[in-house]
Amino acid sequence: MTGSGAPIRLGTRRSALAQAQSGHVAAALEKTSGRRVELVPITSEGDVNRASLSEIGGQGVFATALREALLRGECDLLVHSLKDLPTTVPAALTIAAIPARADARDVAVTRDGTPLHELKAGSAIGTGSPRRIAQVHVRNPRLHTVDLRGNVDSRLRRVAEGELDAVILAAAGLDRLDGDPLGALHAEPLGLAEWPTAPGQGALAVETAADAPADLLTAIRTLDDEATRIAVTAERAVLAGLDAGCQAPMAAHAELVDGVLRIRAVVYAPRDGWRIGLDVTERLDRAPRPEGEDPRPGNVDVGAADQEYIHPNGRGNGADSADDADPIGAAREVGFSVARRLLERGAADLLPRA
Repeated sequence: MTGSGAPIRLGTRRSALAQAQSGHVAAALEKTSGRRVELVPITSEGDVNRASLSEIGGQGVFATALREALLRGECDLLVHSLKDLPTTVPAALTIAAIPARADARDVAVTRDGTPLHELKAGSAIGTGSPRRIAQVHVRNPRLHTVDLRGNVDSRLRRVAEGELDAVILAAAGLDRLDGDPLGALHAEPLGLAEWPTAPGQGALAVETAADAPADLLTAIRTLDDEATRIAVTAERAVLAGLDAGCQAPMAAHAELVDGVLRIRAVVYAPRDGWRIGLDVTERLDRAPRPEGEDPRPGNVDVGAADQEYIHPNGRGNGADSADDADPIGAAREVGFSVARRLLERGAADLLPRA
């Protein structure tokens, strides 16, 4: 940034969705900073390499080029889809704001509104996500999944033209696009209880240099939503604790309500319906645990042979070191605890190594 009156340069991927979500951040930042914000389009490997994300290394494939441009001084800040961002942030950078999350759900888009579980055997479902592939086979084992890349418009067009019977997309992406991207197509929201989504889905990360000018950092930080940051911190800690990339067949979704963090995490086998999951509820603003109190969760409920869900009643064992003054740190500890417990129950056998 060349001076206090110069435009703020916001680096973004070139896709319509990336520029739309960056435009929302730019408009908010113009209000808080009193300065004009201009978009700087940047091409990432994920935008030009049409191979499957799992083949080219999904973790960071959209972020690396943007971060390099930021470090070269070609822009002043970046906007990422948080679900695409590696859990390790380079020391020279900082995620200065995570705005309030949009709809975190996935949707199944079809021509006639037939629910996913009612589609006929052999129906072609487009998605390149290992998590979504596994979830499709849990919801309806008779379906056929097709690896899918491309922007939202091209994916929707393949359904409209009959090449695919459905595609799985993020609800937030559809909501952020201008106009009516669905047209005559129908979207079935997939509930988070049975279809949890990727860590950070629906949230944006506003990233800048760790040594950025104080006025820029101050303006960006006004966009931060604490409840969203706490929730996605827990989700991303699960991913980091599992030592798996963001293309791993796993899901984690957390919500913070009245000081209580609830997180649901599931690790899936690729196609056979096997999965291991946890539901954990943890009060982040609780009083200190009395000395000698057993920290282990109660009400352990083991489900069918191909699943294992644990429903702690009250405290989990994830925040033994939580500091009431540091809800972000407490959320991170809860997420790491969930990851440890998933691994103890066999999740490592279902995960590719990052």
